Amino acid sequence: MKTLTLSAFKNSLVSITENGRNKTYLLAVSGGADSMVLLHLMKELEYDFHAAHVNYKLRGEDSDLDQKIAEDFCKKYSVPFHLYTVSDAETKPSGSVQLWARALRYDFFRKIMNDNQLDFLMTAHHLNDQLETFIINLSRGSGIRGLSGIPQSDNGILRPLLQFPKEEIYRFAKEKQVPYREDLSNQKNDYLRNEIRNQIVPLLIGTNPNFLENFQTSLSLLSDSRQLMENKLEEIADEMTTFSDENILLNKSLFHEHPLFVQSEILRKYGFLCSDEIQKIMKAENGKIFFSNKYRLLVDHDTLVITEKKSMEKKESILDIAFFHAGNISENEIFTFQNDDFQLKMQLTDRPTSLRDKNEWLFDFENLNFPLKIRKANERDLIFPIGMIGKKKLSKFFRDEKIPILAREKIWLLCNGNDEVLGVIPFRQDRRYAADSATNAFLKISIQIKNEF
Repeated sequence: MKTLTLSAFKNSLVSITENGRNKTYLLAVSGGADSMVLLHLMKELEYDFHAAHVNYKLRGEDSDLDQKIAEDFCKKYSVPFHLYTVSDAETKPSGSVQLWARALRYDFFRKIMNDNQLDFLMTAHHLNDQLETFIINLSRGSGIRGLSGIPQSDNGILRPLLQFPKEEIYRFAKEKQVPYREDLSNQKNDYLRNEIRNQIVPLLIGTNPNFLENFQTSLSLLSDSRQLMENKLEEIADEMTTFSDENILLNKSLFHEHPLFVQSEILRKYGFLCSDEIQKIMKAENGKIFFSNKYRLLVDHDTLVITEKKSMEKKESILDIAFFHAGNISENEIFTFQNDDFQLKMQLTDRPTSLRDKNEWLFDFENLNFPLKIRKANERDLIFPIGMIGKKKLSKFFRDEKIPILAREKIWLLCNGNDEVLGVIPFRQDRRYAADSATNAFLKISIQIKNEF
């Protein structure tokens, strides 16, 4: 069993921060033995740190006394202390109080860190917490990722006490006369973690005097195995992954060659966690779309196209751009509009002109409703393609022209002031406002594509 000393703690902290002396910290302090020992250790090392406490007002006077013991310690040693007190007006959840409390305190911690430009959040998790989490994850079938334990360093959160058992923390608190309070609610078995802590963990530790030490060794081996697995998964993912603009493209055939476990792990980082959903993705027809919290997955023939929602929202903000008014047109003057995908050159003339290819369109200027604009397509759009009879939904037009689904997202429409389609850039002009033998004023539009579809 690893002994908790000031030197052992310092070594633990340095090992997860490289140069811990030059960093700033926010300590999450509850008033319990673990967090108060953490305060004491950081004070003895004279590191630059703040402390934060949340009073949830769930245990009456006991909640206030927890706050007081943490606050008094910080006042005594001039440690900046940040307090969040849950008011009576705040709505407490009818469901999981633990999840609500966790979300509340981490939001509070992040705000303090941002406001004070602190480097790391530090919590007082210890080896017994590791064992409790392992058992919870084991019961949930979480796999090697869950069984590898709580990391000592993760997303800016440090847990330097993680290798020390609870018994050592209490021994250290008694030896150094560190004040703390017991949370009596932890003795109740009304939560799964409390039940495991109070009933299962004591039985396991009682089976072998070296149980916690052996458990820590097993965790280390599991963590190494997980790292090996993730390195191999990254190699496999690299073989089937390419990138296009803001899209991640997975080769569906190569993806399909691997077992469900590998498929699940590759898609997990994009938020697709359910094996049933992954099987649906593999069986989905062309054009089917799936969503996770942060990503969209589109099945496009032999490709799985993954796009971050943020980048899609950014594109959505520039869809509708009014750019061409009748009042700013002079005869024979060339007006140019461009974006990242294409360039339009427009010229008003009273003389008809021959068109060289599909990238040149000719309109009857007097029949156009201004302002002209460009935007992306929606499912309600119709086109009356020049050179064809009748009308088509754009979705059918795209299929008939054999335009890949991914390419369709890059396509822009030229529209009039009534939002009617004048043309699909760069594929086809709409015939409704095209110039004809009766036209007196011609608007010629030449299209130059910058990024191939």
